[in-house]
Amino acid sequence: MTDGSRGRLIALEGIDGCGKSTQAEMLASRLGALLTFEPGATPLGGQLRGLLLESGLPPLSDRAEALLMAADRAQHVAEVVAPALDAGTWVVTDRFSGSTIAYQGYGRGLDLPELARLVDWATAGLRPDLTVLIEVPAVLAATRLPRGRSDRFEALGAAFHQRVADGFHRLAADDPETWTVVDGTGAADAVSESVWSAVRERLGVPTGG
Repeated sequence: MTDGSRGRLIALEGIDGCGKSTQAEMLASRLGALLTFEPGATPLGGQLRGLLLESGLPPLSDRAEALLMAADRAQHVAEVVAPALDAGTWVVTDRFSGSTIAYQGYGRGLDLPELARLVDWATAGLRPDLTVLIEVPAVLAATRLPRGRSDRFEALGAAFHQRVADGFHRLAADDPETWTVVDGTGAADAVSESVWSAVRERLGVPTGG
């Protein structure tokens, strides 16, 4: 249990199609936490999300993509996440800093230490109290994506998404104190119970939760 003086930040991470958005929603509801997401949770972020994900727009360079992600996160932290935490509210976010390292680092091949510095600068040093990786094989995750029109990242192909999946796995393995891995291959309710158990074991629950 916590003393209630500051909220806790929990990030749900994973490749597209892993089910993390569903799990973030279920966890936030169970905790009575603020649910948010990246990119696009602020008015500025909504515009950046379009630039980042809309497949019909001109292509972005890898560095420009990373910088737009950082801009979205900086605004997200300043406008949504930090004020909630300071008010004692727990926050569950669907994606956070781990996604930049996995997608722009392991996926795109940008320099990992440089990205880590960019992430820390954008968040003013704010890091999740716990990151929950919903781990699903890339082949299975691809079958869960909606058929038809894909966003810019979903359309990048199997090899890219495997690199991202490997990156997430490496991040979790390298930082077991603040990351935990949950098998996301089962039914949503079963995965939710595993997420809930991991969160309670690591962080407890909010006062009154």
